Amino acid sequence: MLDLLRGAGPAGLGRAELATRTGLTPQAVSKITARLGADGLIAEAGRAASTGGKPRTLLRLVPQARHAAGVHVDRDELRAVRVDLAGRVVGECRGPLDFGAGPEAVVEAVVRAVARVADPVGLPLLGVGVVAPGPLDHRAGTMGRVTGFPSWKGFPLRGVLQGRLGLPVLLDKDTNAGAAAAAGAWLRATWPDADADADGDAGLVAGAAGGVPDAYGYAGGGPRTCVYLHVGTGLGAGLWLGGGVYRGARSAAGEFGHQVLLMDGPPCRCGARGCVEVLCLGAVARGDLPEAARILGEAAANLVALLDVDRVLLGGRVVEAAPDVFVAGVGAVLAARALDPARPVVALAGAGVAEGAAELALGPVFGRAE
Repeated sequence: MLDLLRGAGPAGLGRAELATRTGLTPQAVSKITARLGADGLIAEAGRAASTGGKPRTLLRLVPQARHAAGVHVDRDELRAVRVDLAGRVVGECRGPLDFGAGPEAVVEAVVRAVARVADPVGLPLLGVGVVAPGPLDHRAGTMGRVTGFPSWKGFPLRGVLQGRLGLPVLLDKDTNAGAAAAAGAWLRATWPDADADADGDAGLVAGAAGGVPDAYGYAGGGPRTCVYLHVGTGLGAGLWLGGGVYRGARSAAGEFGHQVLLMDGPPCRCGARGCVEVLCLGAVARGDLPEAARILGEAAANLVALLDVDRVLLGGRVVEAAPDVFVAGVGAVLAARALDPARPVVALAGAGVAEGAAELALGPVFGRAE
């Protein structure tokens, strides 16, 4: 029910609509909404236009009622955000990080960052999403043998952070958070900025809830299938399939950067040769961004042919430094290799990895078991 109200935006939904969409009886909806109202999670959003009878009372989510945090642990930088229930950023910090300094140093940095973004006088955080370079075991909450940083293998990062923070912690790969951020961006488009909502002067903006296509061309719902390609200190992919993040049986899905494009090519730090990561980042290092975009596009075309996705979304600091080059370059390769005229759209992700980490932490609130 909270998820439906989140998707509806400030305009809200009536109890009868909630009953129809959830399959619950009107009596059950009344009891649940009364409890949610008492907890401060929902409020009245006015009345719907009369169709002859008594105007219906509309209910809306109260985004500022609860917050969650998201932390992006990169190889050389840490960024943390605090978001409300609509996924809007209401607090942020970032700083340098040495991932190679080892788990203990990184744990301390994460603890400090969460303390900085938390509201000292507000409600406690619902939870913290922490995302890092893979591979890692999402279910067990342990790190894998991160390429170039073997000392991380087996470290129980989730458990250690839960003990230090006293909060639920979710651990996932940074690329999976990127996919979640992209999927959550359409929801945030239905909400105004946090200050306007808090003042009660919120008008519904164009977005999926109103049937207006969002930034990715969807109307009436979030992304169906998309891949998020992250180009930063490494290369990876996040897969949004079937309405959620696809991680694979061993949390290993999305190791996009280590597909081989050039047999007997330059050695990659993973131990193979000619991986898309070493080829693409090598072009970046030479300052040849069009070539980097072309290489990324070739690898993306392989993924599109395999998964038949609707959207290819690009993010990461390398893309953010030259967005037009990468969107055009990847798009050109996909167009040249397309087997179907209805090829996927290439666009910028529109949200950061830390926001995606927070989106994953919010999942249980909205009935999504992560």
